[in-house]
Amino acid sequence: MQTSFKVENRLGYRILRWILAVALISGVVVSAIQVVLDARRVSEDLDSHANQTIAMVKDAATQAVFSIDADLAKQVVDGLFAREAVHLAQILHTNDEPLSSRERPLTESAFRPLINWIFGADLEFRKALARNDNSDTVYGYFVVHYDTLPAAHMWLSRAIVTFTSVIATAVILGMVLFFVFHMLLTRPLLRIVHSVKQVDPAHPDDRLIDKPAGHEKDELGLWVSATNTLLTAIGDSQKRHREAEDKVNRLARYDQLTGLLSRDSFMELLKTDLEESKLNHTLLSVIVCGIDDFKSINDQCGFRTGDQTLQTVADRLTNSLNGSRFTVARLGGDQFVIVEKGLKDGFQAADTAEAILAGISENIGVEGQNISITATLGIALYPSDAIQPDRLLQSAEQTMMLAKQKGRDHFQFYVASIDQEIRDRKQLEKDLSQALALHQFHLVYQPQVNLLTKRVIGAEALLRWEHPVRGLVPPDYFIPVAENNGSIVEIGQWVLEQACRQAKLWTDKGLPLRIAVNLSAVQLRQDRIVDDILGTLKRHNIPAGRLELEVTETSFMTNLADAVAKLYALNRAGISIAVDDFGTGYSSLTYLKKMPVQHLKIDKQFIRDLLVNEEDTQIANTIIDLGKSLNMTVVAEGVETAEQESYLSQRGCKLAQGYFFSKPLRPADFEIFVQSFHQKILENNT
Repeated sequence: MQTSFKVENRLGYRILRWILAVALISGVVVSAIQVVLDARRVSEDLDSHANQTIAMVKDAATQAVFSIDADLAKQVVDGLFAREAVHLAQILHTNDEPLSSRERPLTESAFRPLINWIFGADLEFRKALARNDNSDTVYGYFVVHYDTLPAAHMWLSRAIVTFTSVIATAVILGMVLFFVFHMLLTRPLLRIVHSVKQVDPAHPDDRLIDKPAGHEKDELGLWVSATNTLLTAIGDSQKRHREAEDKVNRLARYDQLTGLLSRDSFMELLKTDLEESKLNHTLLSVIVCGIDDFKSINDQCGFRTGDQTLQTVADRLTNSLNGSRFTVARLGGDQFVIVEKGLKDGFQAADTAEAILAGISENIGVEGQNISITATLGIALYPSDAIQPDRLLQSAEQTMMLAKQKGRDHFQFYVASIDQEIRDRKQLEKDLSQALALHQFHLVYQPQVNLLTKRVIGAEALLRWEHPVRGLVPPDYFIPVAENNGSIVEIGQWVLEQACRQAKLWTDKGLPLRIAVNLSAVQLRQDRIVDDILGTLKRHNIPAGRLELEVTETSFMTNLADAVAKLYALNRAGISIAVDDFGTGYSSLTYLKKMPVQHLKIDKQFIRDLLVNEEDTQIANTIIDLGKSLNMTVVAEGVETAEQESYLSQRGCKLAQGYFFSKPLRPADFEIFVQSFHQKILENNT
């Protein structure tokens, strides 16, 4: 089908060659006959003209020879030379002595050899001269030689015209016939060939051959119809063959009851998934799911109900885990296996396990019966638990069996330490989701001191979680969890409400301080964050200038344009923006120029070893100088010694906070601290 179609192989081209050949040969033969006949006619005409000429001058020539009148003979001979074709004219006595004779040379021509070959160089005519036709007395002879060239020239011209017209006619006829054949045969055939090339050998009936326009009822149309019928039959045969193969493959690759992958097929796919995870440097989990006490369902409700229960479980697994990251298979009996690819950590596998347990635990209605089932899961992780497919599956199966010994309706990881870590994390998430409702959160406030005036000008609101069992949970531990599950949005709004409420109370007491509140990256991505913040200020009747929002460098790295737009909206309302933990992230001067930032907070890790570690000192100095050049106020966090406070003050750092001044305090303690701190400053000044 894909062989190149050369011009000389085209049917129309071959037809043209044959037509031209036949037409030329036929024309040449007919022309040759015509030329030969014309040549004979020319010869006959020459004879006729010569006889007529001789007859015209015969009497005068006879009189001249009878009277032996040389002048008359000469006049007769000269009169003949008025004719172009006369080459030689003579009036002879009976002894062949010329009475009068005249000759002129033969006409020269390039065609003289051909004409001499066909007609001869000249034609001789000899006539006896007598007084009357019945007389036997001959007085002399009249001889005329005719040059054949003038008459032959006309014949040659006609022959050339004849041959040329024949060749032209043959060429024109050939081209006309070629065009007719091309339009009626070769072009439709080429279209049929093009249509045949579009036929898919694997599915010949998907695209049948198109009938050429105008040939629906002739032989070509009938041929195309017959071919399409054959293609349809072949397609039907191939379809039945594929269906049979698919059925055989399905029986071999898929579980007949649930339609899920069989164990062997699953192992082949797991090997591929492990290679992909190794290439992408990602984690992979294998979760083996065993139905709890499935035997009792078969015993009490029958095997038919048990089969329908397994089918329902399979449907729930495939419907809830239908992304490309998941593979679901049946290992046999009441056991299923799920593979999840592209994991970042084991916590994602735990989330998936909880979703599986929740989906399976829903009651199943089978033949009028309401069946309640649960499942137990065993989880193994690649590459930490195993790197071989069979070993990884074996680890998950063993873990599931061990988990069933401890109870039902739960999951367990293969490695005990990971299992415990994830269980602690899941419990922390559960406790965190209830902490706000159970009033376990409270705020403390750390003073921010102006190093020039030595006065408290603001406070940073810090969140604390007092867990009834764990005690005080560090923010660095539970804040990432809240950001990961999204609960930070609600918690952050609560912090803002409490901070604004406290700021209002202090203002009413004559303590107008600026409150700094941390704004999470998750909060900043919320569409309504600007309206929520401004609405909170309005509810508590707090001027926007009393609120400072602290964002980390990574908060605006994900979607810079969106973050900048929101922060500008807040800044235009009068709210101050500070970059917290500056120097620990990935900010650049370009980002700082784009952001509406008024304050840079030096992270406490650079202050802790200030004047001790040369590198930290240089970093702190650089940030202070950067703040000055960008007209930003620099705030030092974690100031713990008088030496640090003095150095920062001399270097031009304007604000500071840390244990040197005060640890974070409850509101009442904070008020007492401010009064005593300012009183101490007054006493020192006096």
